[in-house]
Amino acid sequence: MKQENAIGLFDSGIGGTSIWKEVHALLPNENTIYLADSKNAPYGLKSKDEIIGLSCKNTELLLELNCKIIIVACNTATTNAMKELRTKYKVPFIGIEPAIKPAALLSKTHTIGILATKGTLNSELFHQSVSNHPDVRIIEQIGHGLVQLIENGDIDSPEMLELLKSYLIPMVEKNIDYLVLGCSHYPYLIPQIKKIIPNSIKIIDSGEAVAKQTQKVLEQHQLLNISNEKSVQLFYTNSEPHVLENILNNQEKVVYKQF
Repeated sequence: MKQENAIGLFDSGIGGTSIWKEVHALLPNENTIYLADSKNAPYGLKSKDEIIGLSCKNTELLLELNCKIIIVACNTATTNAMKELRTKYKVPFIGIEPAIKPAALLSKTHTIGILATKGTLNSELFHQSVSNHPDVRIIEQIGHGLVQLIENGDIDSPEMLELLKSYLIPMVEKNIDYLVLGCSHYPYLIPQIKKIIPNSIKIIDSGEAVAKQTQKVLEQHQLLNISNEKSVQLFYTNSEPHVLENILNNQEKVVYKQF
């Protein structure tokens, strides 16, 4: 595997760009290839077998493009398919899962909220994470409809604000002091979320931790790109490119690709 080969990332749509931004900020020298499987979003409503199938398909496309490491930039895919991916493919994988541990350890009220997809909250990996913190009350909320609105470019819509209120206000009333965002799409909702919850409630997502873990694994495998060439960032989507372009502020070129 060559050091100049790209870091591959995939998600059930545009949400994983929140992870890509953290990775690119920490590792600007690295080439990246991002797959937005928006045609099949959201993964959170699909069966475990469907999620595994889509994750394998995305992985194989990234391997065809010679990616040296793959970031599964989707909580649902990580929590449902990572075991199978690591068994089936030799490339190093980085997963993304809800940051329950730091929230549980830091909570003063011993009550934290988690907003995630049905697929993540129902996964075996999520239940293992929860069972590690029996002294903390975890308020779970499925974010029905949030991914679809984000994929449609309706982040700042009144419908989004009302939906978030219906999910978050009950958590606030239960005295949470940390809110864990358990979907890579959800960091794009932080400005809306801050309109609803008190400033005292801390919001945690996994982006920075994923970027640091990626750097660590690249170092371990001696795969860090030490070339002086300007890095190349490629984005592929199997849906309308404009939503992905908007979320990237039109700074990166997005290519429509059927996959």
